[in-house]
Amino acid sequence: MVKSVSPLRVAALEPLSETSAGEPPGRRGLDALSVGRRIRHHRRARGLTLAQLGEAVGTAQSLLSQVENGKREPRLSLIAAVAEALGTTPADLLDPAPPPNRRAALEIELEQAQRSPLFRSLGLPRVAPSSKLPTEALEALVALHGELARRHDASNATPEEARRANTEIRLLMRAVDNHLPEIEELAEEMVRAAGYTVGALTHRQVARMAQELGFSIIHVDDLPHSTRTVTDLAHGRIYLPPASIPGGHGLRSLALQAIAHRILQHERPASYTQFLRQRLEINYFAAGCLLPRSAAVEFLSAAKADKDLAVEDFRDAFGVTHEAAAHRLTNLLTSHLGIPVHFLRVGDDGALYRGYENDGVPFPQDASGAIEGQPVCREWTARTVFDVRNRTTENYQYTDTPAGTFWCSSQTGSTEHGGFSITVGVPYAHAKWFRGRDTRVRRRSSCPDASCCRRPAAQLEERWADAAWPSARLHAQTLAPLPSGRFPGVDDVEVYEFLTSHAPRPDATGSPG
Repeated sequence: MVKSVSPLRVAALEPLSETSAGEPPGRRGLDALSVGRRIRHHRRARGLTLAQLGEAVGTAQSLLSQVENGKREPRLSLIAAVAEALGTTPADLLDPAPPPNRRAALEIELEQAQRSPLFRSLGLPRVAPSSKLPTEALEALVALHGELARRHDASNATPEEARRANTEIRLLMRAVDNHLPEIEELAEEMVRAAGYTVGALTHRQVARMAQELGFSIIHVDDLPHSTRTVTDLAHGRIYLPPASIPGGHGLRSLALQAIAHRILQHERPASYTQFLRQRLEINYFAAGCLLPRSAAVEFLSAAKADKDLAVEDFRDAFGVTHEAAAHRLTNLLTSHLGIPVHFLRVGDDGALYRGYENDGVPFPQDASGAIEGQPVCREWTARTVFDVRNRTTENYQYTDTPAGTFWCSSQTGSTEHGGFSITVGVPYAHAKWFRGRDTRVRRRSSCPDASCCRRPAAQLEERWADAAWPSARLHAQTLAPLPSGRFPGVDDVEVYEFLTSHAPRPDATGSPG
């Protein structure tokens, strides 16, 4: 049986909610409101009042009222007693399937909407979904809450909100050295159960992990363009592309990310911040499986002892991309080897697309603290590597900055959208552990001082300032809001039509074939 980990509680980055604090691990998925509404449905169907049911099971009417309204989670002993009194079974009352009728479903939706932070922020009085409230009124209230939530999400689905959320998560991860121990343990447990011992995790072992969760992996060539994978929860299928997609996302990694959503019990993200946190978790889990902690730390410790740490060796030992190996180092170097580190993915246009640091390197930031899209100093290794002719191996450089001297290793790659560099660096004092520490390449950076590389030379500015009129390329994404489907960036119509076309067809008995 696969154990589960609640979203980002693994790193204590998010406090427990009121409804889940103190719950036993096996019951965190229990929806108290749904259980309560099922009890109410069966009670009314048998013509019993709360007082009569309370007398039958030896429980106070007030307690049963709290249970039916989802304000209190019933003990299993009470569930059993209520089920017997109502002529049903505990399994029926605890069934995660949809509510028994439309009225119950509407009552649950209204209760859940009125418990949301959005509703509480409005300061409006709560409407009790009592039996006296007409079903038509319930329909209207639920629809209004749905539209309110949709408009709230749309107003927040902006590049500014995305950057704010990304900055918040980056700072939280820096505070824990980019290390999530519980996901590490879970990934290790999963790969060992699938038969992993050493070296690269195989596709067969990934398939076994999916089977353990009741899923089969199916490769298709018509995935919706807005998705990397699609999981059919109804039929236990994970759909993947037929071959690796551009950018280094291998099939193993894609499958592991889809598996991670299930293992970590992710629910549909209610905000862009939650969406990004889930993305971080599934990426972390995939990395923890492809480069399992025990084997990875053993490999890195031996390399450190030999003073021969190298991203390319780490990459080759586990059969992953250079970027995956470099990013995995940020999870392990500080927590297990005591080495502070930074990581950058920089486009050939000089923009920083992804970054992490806990070693004090001065990343470029905007006024909000966001680093994404900011221009990296032209003197940094991540930029100078594009001028190197031999790009087949790692390139090394020392860079003197206002925050100290850093040693860095960079490697370039390319996608259909252009070139990029992957850089891993450490403070000067820790360069002694790495291959390439003897490089004589050294640059000096005074960024964020504009005179370093952002301000043109005086003679060039004098010559061209009034004679140049470039036509700037418009980055349309800076003007467009984020897509507002059930999942950010995903076209719901495409996904649902795709699932319909690939769903198993019923056989002659009416069961899925």
